[in-house]
Amino acid sequence: MINITAILLYIVFFVVGVIVFSFVNNVIYRLPDKKVFSKKKSTCMSCEHELSFKDIIPVISWIALKGKCRYCGKKISVRYLIVELLGGALAVGLPMYYGINMKALTIFLFFALLTIITCIDMDTMEIPFILNICILILGVISIWTIGEVSLLDRIIGLFSISLPLFLIVLIIPEGFGGGDIKMMFAAGFLLGWKANVIAFLIGLLLGGIYGVVCLARRKHGKKDHFAFGPFLSIGLAISVFCGTGLMDMYIDYLKLAFKA
Repeated sequence: MINITAILLYIVFFVVGVIVFSFVNNVIYRLPDKKVFSKKKSTCMSCEHELSFKDIIPVISWIALKGKCRYCGKKISVRYLIVELLGGALAVGLPMYYGINMKALTIFLFFALLTIITCIDMDTMEIPFILNICILILGVISIWTIGEVSLLDRIIGLFSISLPLFLIVLIIPEGFGGGDIKMMFAAGFLLGWKANVIAFLIGLLLGGIYGVVCLARRKHGKKDHFAFGPFLSIGLAISVFCGTGLMDMYIDYLKLAFKA
């Protein structure tokens, strides 16, 4: 028999997730210009016409307006819709995977921060410092909400990637951005060193593939830069689910190799 109560509960979760990630969209737009806490009402980015309530209903407004401003007809980026739907999917999927508990909520908030970082870094090539502070604060909270990561693993995680990256930057000043280093520092405390190392390797692999594709299509020259934060964010998101397990498998493999 279909559990109607569970279905209604997850519908509520989806709606809440969409609303939260609608705010995430707002932060992505306002934070680079330091307007996050401004009392100014939302306006069209093209014509700057003040938007009414019916223009800013998450998901519904974008679909009803067919991705265009009601007042000037200019296109509204599909990214707004994608981000809001991602929030709804996470709000449903994480409780299904972890159960309805504080761990699921902590990871949901972590994914929200990663989404903000990804979009802002794509737009500006910078990661606002406040976002890395938020990840670090969430890491402290996760001591109680994600208990399986030991405090020692968290402390090692602070430096497992950030310190090598910092040393690389001392040798090659433009090797990595400061925001990338700070993000891996904060995320290392939240996830622990094992997941953090795997996250960096995944991000490095994805970033390398993107760089090769760009060179092949001649979108960037050899000395051009691209935002690395989105790839690190993807790596961190994947590592939330399997990073520690993959590192444990690799360590076990090394132990067997040395015994052979």
